Amino acid sequence: MAGGFVPWPGPEATRYRSAGHWRGAPLGHLLREAAAQHGERTALIDARTRLTFAGLDTRADRTAAGLAESGIRPGDRVLVQLPNRVEFAVLLFALFRLGALPVLALPGHRESELKHLAELSEAVAFVTTDELEGHDHRPVIRALLEVCPSLRHTVVIGDPDGVEEAIAYGSLDREPVRLPDPDPSGPAVLLLSGGSTGLPKLIPRTHDDYAYNARRMAELCRLGPADVYLAVLPAAHNLPLACPGLLGALMSGAATVFAENASPPEVFPLIERERVTVTALVPPLAALWSRAVEWVGCDLAGLRLVQVGGARLPEPTARILPDALGCTLQQVFGMAEGLLCATRLDDPPETVATTQGRPVSSDDEIRIVAGDDTAVPDGETGELLTRGPYTIRGYYRAPEHNARAFTADGFYRSGDLVRRTPGGDLVVEGRVKEQINRAGEKVSPEEVEHHLLAHPAVAQAVVIGVPDDVLGERVCACLLLAPDTTPDAAPDAGQPAGAPDAAALGEFLRDRGVAAFKRPQQVETVEAWPLTGVGKIDRRALTVIAADHARARVPH
Repeated sequence: MAGGFVPWPGPEATRYRSAGHWRGAPLGHLLREAAAQHGERTALIDARTRLTFAGLDTRADRTAAGLAESGIRPGDRVLVQLPNRVEFAVLLFALFRLGALPVLALPGHRESELKHLAELSEAVAFVTTDELEGHDHRPVIRALLEVCPSLRHTVVIGDPDGVEEAIAYGSLDREPVRLPDPDPSGPAVLLLSGGSTGLPKLIPRTHDDYAYNARRMAELCRLGPADVYLAVLPAAHNLPLACPGLLGALMSGAATVFAENASPPEVFPLIERERVTVTALVPPLAALWSRAVEWVGCDLAGLRLVQVGGARLPEPTARILPDALGCTLQQVFGMAEGLLCATRLDDPPETVATTQGRPVSSDDEIRIVAGDDTAVPDGETGELLTRGPYTIRGYYRAPEHNARAFTADGFYRSGDLVRRTPGGDLVVEGRVKEQINRAGEKVSPEEVEHHLLAHPAVAQAVVIGVPDDVLGERVCACLLLAPDTTPDAAPDAGQPAGAPDAAALGEFLRDRGVAAFKRPQQVETVEAWPLTGVGKIDRRALTVIAADHARARVPH
């Protein structure tokens, strides 16, 4: 394992090349080919900018030259935290061409997550904006620079005032220089894991495997030059980035529209104006959009395909969405680590409504196993294990975790519980390990619990996911309070006076640099934990209690 990257074994790499899955072209070349073929056609659109394929190609070259001149070298890791804007794509391809590895943080990440990612990757640079999600982001930048000595360069889109020695993004514009091509079999980008056992791990995707990932999904979506893809989920996510996402759209000659707001009154007019044909949503957004067409008067007739992934789509939403939005639904089940399953555009409606589809590659290998790794029959639930031409063989710089997360013969233990239908489609039934899926964002209870224990009023904390009609699951903190916090009488609100509520815990976690999507929306206090038969805290019982309390508090 050189430099923390685990390659595919030689015989399998040879097989994937022979099959045509891996074509030996760096990702930067894919844009070059698209620019040669589609030149002056529109490639990217955001609220500020429209850019052609040729223009994107040129800007990527000029930005790569500026990054090289500022001291970024091939193999360097660069922490990137940008909203859905044209600059995201320009910077991504600039780094591909330079051979530096973008570490794709999410817009919602704050000091805690950014510090972890910078330290784990030993990032030498941080690229972000002066304002993020409506807030001045420069205090976060300064705080990160104080605790991460590896960060030698900071690039700020907007006003870098107050950030010591920061480089203004515009100053990276330089005359293109000849740069050596990176190794297509080497890592191109570091994605983030869902963090089911704590803070995110880094997922190294190579030029070869990620190009195949995007190309195969573009084929299944029948993406072509007449399409307009809307990136409404954060573009750093695997789904809007390469399933087919931005990369698949560029490879297919389709335009990509970046949206920073997913609310129907904001995004529906954008769909109408730009004649969007394809987009990807998480289940809560799919449900919201399906209802919103009744009260947001826009022409969505151009929309032909909506993908829904990130979490299992509830069957009622799957049944109403096609008629509500006037389009085909494609369920997508996958992971940034690799494997993608999808329903096909010509699948029967019942298959689309009730399954998460089947593997997209002929060389995807699937095992569904019991706890002892023995295979379970079709129709029974087990853990999904997988390997294939775009599923990683190891996390970046995580040898101890890799020993647990991968079998001896290279199958990735996904942690997903699935069953296989007679037709070969998978149905997702849950997770082996506890993980909260809040609107497609994965929240590790262990991580949030660690932060909550630092609160002076908290003696013990258990974080659970509670079913939520809008979010899918909301984050709920169950607290056993420190003895001197709990008074004799509880107030009318149902919590002990002095107990921190959701707003107070939110402020506390914000001050600790925890992303907003990980902060509890519900808080419950207990005098004693419900226990299972073997004496462990009964998380399922807590979930029932929290759900009952939430229903009781809703006015009828």
